[in-house]
Amino acid sequence: MEETTSRSAAVRDGLGVGLAVGLSGLAFGAAAITAGLSVPQACVLSLLAFTGASQFALTGAVGAGGDLVAAALGALLLGGRNTLYGLRLADLLQVRGPRRLLAAHGVIDETTAVALAQPTPKAARTGFAVTFAALYITWNLATLAGAYGTSFLGDPGALGLDVVGPVAFLAILWPRLTASAELRGLAAGAAVIALCATPFFPSGVPVLLSAAAVLVVMFR
Repeated sequence: MEETTSRSAAVRDGLGVGLAVGLSGLAFGAAAITAGLSVPQACVLSLLAFTGASQFALTGAVGAGGDLVAAALGALLLGGRNTLYGLRLADLLQVRGPRRLLAAHGVIDETTAVALAQPTPKAARTGFAVTFAALYITWNLATLAGAYGTSFLGDPGALGLDVVGPVAFLAILWPRLTASAELRGLAAGAAVIALCATPFFPSGVPVLLSAAAVLVVMFR
């Protein structure tokens, strides 16, 4: 009975998180079109990348005129945290065979948070699966809607939609910045590095260089 209750709670948590966060795909779809991507490109990026912060970082750098290679490297660097999540979840999820590839695609902030919040391994696996399914479907449908709708506006920048990407990206990061004074110091250091490097490097490269601020925390 207790296990059934735990799994029911995991389903409720997964659906709630998946639907709520997935709707922000509307903002990504709009940001992608504003950055110069086509509707199919925006949709394929959501289908294959499926990590919101990295997608916003990529489109933001491209929209600012940055080099595609630098933008992609920045997105990969930001998405590297999912590898650490995967190491933490591997024993908990106990996925074997080809399904590991599908499970790896679903290892992101939200699925990890819901899974680790559950009291039992079975509930954790249920929470992960439900969150992944709900978020993946909602995010991709919302991306399509946002991109398709924005593509009819002519010049999205004329309506101020060019700020959608940066604002949504900040909204994703804000809870993390308010949670720790050390993270705020890290963000401030990264911002200083990026600002100092901006006059001397192409768009996208200063963001990569700002990651050097992490080294200070690591040495400490």
